[in-house]
Amino acid sequence: MLSKAMVDSLNKQIQLESYSSNLYLQMSAWAEIKGLEGCAAFLRAQAQDELAHMHRLFKYVYETGALPVLGTIKAPPTEYGSVSELFQKVSDHEQLITGKINGLMTLALGEKDHSTVNFLQWYVAEQHEEEHTMQKILDKIRNIGETGSGVYFIDRAIGMIAGGK
Repeated sequence: MLSKAMVDSLNKQIQLESYSSNLYLQMSAWAEIKGLEGCAAFLRAQAQDELAHMHRLFKYVYETGALPVLGTIKAPPTEYGSVSELFQKVSDHEQLITGKINGLMTLALGEKDHSTVNFLQWYVAEQHEEEHTMQKILDKIRNIGETGSGVYFIDRAIGMIAGGK
């Protein structure tokens, strides 16, 4: 049985994961409109991953006998000034998610909720991977540069990452 504080916190995370999926899907549309098919494919895959994360949380909450609640999800931004700005926003968002997962873990540890600690370990590892991937992308963008044909090569490089997911 989860505490009320844990259920409330997990439900907030469900809402945040759902927002993350919408955010990345919206970002993929921006990339697609700009002719960045590789970036769009990567972001669509990220959107699917975030939706799976939300479903995993949703299932955990109801398996514990609590009610998962979706909540209201705000509309994500639709415009970005550049590929580097877009992926910096992705990186910033992943860092936010990591902070929220760490907060959930701290709560579970404080409550000696070993089942939830065990469940959250997967998210801790997943966030490490997500932040590492975003750092690699930002490094590629900085190394290649966005002038001339740079955006083309960035798009190809990110598309290759999407193909490996």
